[in-house]
Amino acid sequence: MESNNRSKFKRICVFCGSNPGHRKVFSDAAIDLGNELVSRKIDLVYGGGSVGLMGLISQRVYEGGCHVLGVIPKALVPIEISGESVGDVKIVSDMHERKAEMASQADAFIALPGGYGTMEETLEMITWAQLGIHKKPVGLLNVEGYYNSLLTLFDNGVEEGFIKPGARDIVLAAPTARELLSKMEQYTPSHDHVAPHESWQMEELAYPKEQSPHR
Repeated sequence: MESNNRSKFKRICVFCGSNPGHRKVFSDAAIDLGNELVSRKIDLVYGGGSVGLMGLISQRVYEGGCHVLGVIPKALVPIEISGESVGDVKIVSDMHERKAEMASQADAFIALPGGYGTMEETLEMITWAQLGIHKKPVGLLNVEGYYNSLLTLFDNGVEEGFIKPGARDIVLAAPTARELLSKMEQYTPSHDHVAPHESWQMEELAYPKEQSPHR
């Protein structure tokens, strides 16, 4: 499992479901992504749960010897943590603080298959990239075409004039963890930011100042 190639990413935030999905292929993809992170010596930032795909990837990365940081709102602790937690867990007050903390800790973002929460978190990171709040790559692990419809929606947004072609390139996608991470390693932003990167302060978005992703 060991790779000789050191990644330029120290920590990657993975958004994923607190459910495993109906098919084994999704669980396999979570474990495969965990293996790929370990092989590249990349630490994990995730939603803090020990169930579903969250539990699978966090356990795999932790067992592989990399650091795991879970960030979870207090209200979700009894729902998403079952048994002993994995790695370090930071309990925050709400979903806004959770996303800000995860963003501040990570060098890049990957979405495994998931539901509304996974998609909302991923779309916010895409939006932040478009706005110029961060310059970090965002990737969809498109397991057996799970995100095909979403990618088609983005393409339609370009065709209909709601998404600029350069901004469409923010979203990277690949069917396997290895392919996706390779794309992300090579990513260079090509879109025009809505506002200069340096002009953004996280407190303007109602997040605490200490949650800035550029500390």
